[in-house]
Amino acid sequence: MLNIQLARKYARALFELAQEEHKLVEYGQELTDVRKGIESVPVAEAFLSNPQVERQAKKELIKKLFEGEVSEDVYHFLLLLVDKRRIGLIAAIDDLYRSFSYEAQGIVVADVTTAQPATEAQQQKIQARLEQVTGKTVKLRLHENDKLIGGVVVKIGDKRIDGSVAGRLAALRKELLTDK
Repeated sequence: MLNIQLARKYARALFELAQEEHKLVEYGQELTDVRKGIESVPVAEAFLSNPQVERQAKKELIKKLFEGEVSEDVYHFLLLLVDKRRIGLIAAIDDLYRSFSYEAQGIVVADVTTAQPATEAQQQKIQARLEQVTGKTVKLRLHENDKLIGGVVVKIGDKRIDGSVAGRLAALRKELLTDK
């Protein structure tokens, strides 16, 4: 719980700086690239997360990996995370930054679960319909679950729309079993 609160503070700070600089998308992409870069090398991730490793050694690794690859603000943000022993929160900071950024841009994320992979045409149709319903720009996060049998389940925030065959069968079963 404490880590999420700390990650939220750091994400909010970078988000506010990005807003002032008019670089919401750029800083967000750089932060995601840093996260992916660190996560793609498990040894580097373990090194940066290890509390017994000296801060200076961690800073040297950050310098080798990211100096000149990301903007000055993001680079110094990474060094600050090392100084404050919070570099291990980079994934949570990235997730929270993205949610702040999307909210500021009027974007919502829809988790779309289908039984089989959705085609490009189906994705566009779902996205267009959700944008029409929400009045916002929608980014799809696609998932697969063969237990749905067919159809689609959409989750946006705390709202869930179940248009799956499995969902309809469950509703029918419930209706048939209740006494009227």
